[in-house]
Amino acid sequence: MPKPNQNTQAQNANGMSLKEKLIFSALGIASAVGLVLVGRNVIQNRIEDKAQAKSFEDGTPETIAKQIKMAFENDGYFGTDVKALRAVLTHITSKAELNKVFNAYSKEYHSNMYKDMSEELEATEYNEMLQIIASKPDKAGQAPTNNQYTAWAKRLKAAFDKTYAFIPGTDEDAIRAVFTEIPTQGAFVKVGVAYYKEYSKNLIDDLKSELEVWEYPDYMKIITSKPK
Repeated sequence: MPKPNQNTQAQNANGMSLKEKLIFSALGIASAVGLVLVGRNVIQNRIEDKAQAKSFEDGTPETIAKQIKMAFENDGYFGTDVKALRAVLTHITSKAELNKVFNAYSKEYHSNMYKDMSEELEATEYNEMLQIIASKPDKAGQAPTNNQYTAWAKRLKAAFDKTYAFIPGTDEDAIRAVFTEIPTQGAFVKVGVAYYKEYSKNLIDDLKSELEVWEYPDYMKIITSKPK
């Protein structure tokens, strides 16, 4: 009578051959990996669902992040809605709030907001947005700092240097946005000082050269209507 081989003995002893054990072990590992991936996807989906729900609440970081993304997408039209993006960034009150928006954008769209911004904008537009960000106080309600005066000055220079298909022009919306943000007439004077330090040029002279004669008084009314 032939003797049982080792595989048969192992199967009789344990009820399962070595080959079967290896197969079931592999299946067990695959199932565990699958469960981890499924679990990760479930958690990720819950995070995204939560962010989506908050994006319908006015003023939340999730809503602001969504508005920034919508400005990039521009309803499917070519380019970015720069006016909308400028408005969104301008209304962010502080760097602390901006950091929350950045984190919300990363969670919702799995992308770096500043990287997307650099890819969506022309160089002068991107520089303007960076200066809008730089001019934010660390916390809401803080008085303007020298860095903020310089940031406003740089934004005005970027608006003066705007080009349209290589044709020199002026971004009047950007000028108006800066003038609206400057809180007082005294702050405007300090912006002029910062402008001269940066460019060795007089802000008012450059402003007059960039605007039409009939436009200049309307822009200055924005400043003169502010407290001293």
